[in-house]
Amino acid sequence: MIRCNLSTLMGQRKLKISDVSRDTGIHRNTISLLYKEEATRIELKVVEQLCRYFDCEIGEFFEIVDESEN
Repeated sequence: MIRCNLSTLMGQRKLKISDVSRDTGIHRNTISLLYKEEATRIELKVVEQLCRYFDCEIGEFFEIVDESEN
């Protein structure tokens, strides 16, 4: 399973979904799906924008975890 760490990154900076959407131009719904880890697909452009916004690498944004950890 791939885990998205968007909620952690936002929490560290005390950001709301609306803040990230406004600052990046990414649709609020897209950010919300990533935040809740409900997204089934994501465009590479969006991943790049978010990594640049949070100044992180893709490996910090996404991680692979064992299904048994849930």
